[in-house]
Amino acid sequence: MAVTDSDQNTLIDGNSLVAMSLARAGVDRMFGVVGIPVTTLANRSVALGIRFIAFHNEQSAGYAASAYGYLTGQPGILLTVSGPGCVHGLAGVSNATVNAWPMVLISGSCDQKDFGRGDFQELDQIAAVKPFSKFSAKATDIKEIPSCVFDVLHWAASGRPGGCYLDLPTDVLHQTVTESKAEKLIVDAQSCRKEKKEEVIEIVKRSEIEKAVSLLRQAERPLIVFGKGAAIARAENELKKLVETTGIPFLPTPMGKGLLPDTHELAATAARSLAIGKCDVALVVGARLNWLLHFGEPPKWSKDVKFILADISQEEIELRKPCLGLVGDAKRVLEMINKEIKDDPFCLGKDHPWVEVIAKKTKENVSRMEAQLAKDVVPFNFMTPMRIIRDAILGLGSPAPILVSEGANTMDVGRAVLIQTEPRTRLDAGTWGTMGVGLGYCIAAAVASPDRLVVAVEGDSGFGFSAMECETLVRYQLPVVVIVFNNSGVYGGDRRNTKEITGPYKDDPAPTSFVPGAGYHLLIEAFGGRGYLVGKPDELKSALSEAFSARKPAVINVTIDPYAGAESGRMQHKN
Repeated sequence: MAVTDSDQNTLIDGNSLVAMSLARAGVDRMFGVVGIPVTTLANRSVALGIRFIAFHNEQSAGYAASAYGYLTGQPGILLTVSGPGCVHGLAGVSNATVNAWPMVLISGSCDQKDFGRGDFQELDQIAAVKPFSKFSAKATDIKEIPSCVFDVLHWAASGRPGGCYLDLPTDVLHQTVTESKAEKLIVDAQSCRKEKKEEVIEIVKRSEIEKAVSLLRQAERPLIVFGKGAAIARAENELKKLVETTGIPFLPTPMGKGLLPDTHELAATAARSLAIGKCDVALVVGARLNWLLHFGEPPKWSKDVKFILADISQEEIELRKPCLGLVGDAKRVLEMINKEIKDDPFCLGKDHPWVEVIAKKTKENVSRMEAQLAKDVVPFNFMTPMRIIRDAILGLGSPAPILVSEGANTMDVGRAVLIQTEPRTRLDAGTWGTMGVGLGYCIAAAVASPDRLVVAVEGDSGFGFSAMECETLVRYQLPVVVIVFNNSGVYGGDRRNTKEITGPYKDDPAPTSFVPGAGYHLLIEAFGGRGYLVGKPDELKSALSEAFSARKPAVINVTIDPYAGAESGRMQHKN
């Protein structure tokens, strides 16, 4: 809202200037929880065409903003109040930074003149976000707002993407400038941002590309590994060309699934152990050699494997010390590799020994799993409902739904059973193994891709972190179907041995236990959504058919045998 001074010059306050700057920078979506001192900022943003998705919890809103950045390639925006709101928002900004997704946390903060005196929700928020933020800026005067906005948006998306922070003191939001001055500040900030030195992404040298192609050409057992870095770079077409030109088998990381269809004849996912254990040259694109890839070390990998690591970060390559490092955007690096191969093509062919052994192992493992999946086990184990869900999702065709998955057993089994056929259609716990992302990711996916259905397959523990956001689903009428695998606890029921059930509180429920048979489907019904309780194959098939057709907010509560899964899923060695 504009106000006028005695000279009838239209005045713009800090809230309006922030909203104007965001809109001018191309921001059109914002997630958050409003309150002192940012409610007006949210309203002004909406008035300028920015859709604001209001959450119950800043943590879930932050996860939504981080996932929105991944799905769109543009920084997701999280707006929070000062102090505790900013602290809650750290979950989202840290998740974005660890996963290398572009996101900006914007928080109000206390009056500058009262800082250090115990002001309302006082906190040194710049210091608080420092361990988790790629870049932070604080507007200490209204005139600094546009430049701060453009700076944080730039740094969030440049180089290796990550979380950034913008601090807006209450007094700055209440300061005013004339409308003409505000316009000049925005124009000047835009121009200055363009003139500032960009975060340089080095162009890979032709000689390095030649060496990479030579290594692949000479390899007896080459493998292409790609992850969500390739996904955010929109490198799927270049990957497809490389794989199908050379005939090299490929292995996606969990969120790389779908860049090439899981059903592709060169997919090595079902032969993962063999592929990484026997390959002699691995081209790794947009994936880090961290715990998800066993650090690229024996015994999972051969001690003699030669890594070609293509990453946007020089620091990442220096950390991993591959045989060959290619610093650059995944899409651009792959374009250069494809061009080099075009001049002197090679292809392994279906009868190549390496391709044959991968295909044979894949067929064996898929057949073994399909035999398990074919059985209708009641009470449900994890496999039976997962097969039914897989078939229902595949039956929808294209555009494929965006799948959100979290939990221990639920996510582990789902990763093996559920099939991704299109890019950026899988969101899960990611690099950090973050639980609680489910509903936030669902909302981000529905907002980012309104033409797609969103299907969440969640454990009951994972669902519980953000279950209240079911109301948000209903409020915005988002096409999200949440499927809860309800096995009455973390990993399942009480798994303690008799020696552990002792002490003065031995009659308390186990630390892993929830209320048996909890009616999670009733939660969404309380807000006007559709709930289903299922425990048999036909019941689940019917619920999925109805919910998928309706494309309305729904929760399907799937009763699972409490002892069907394993404690810690596939991470028992860590617990």
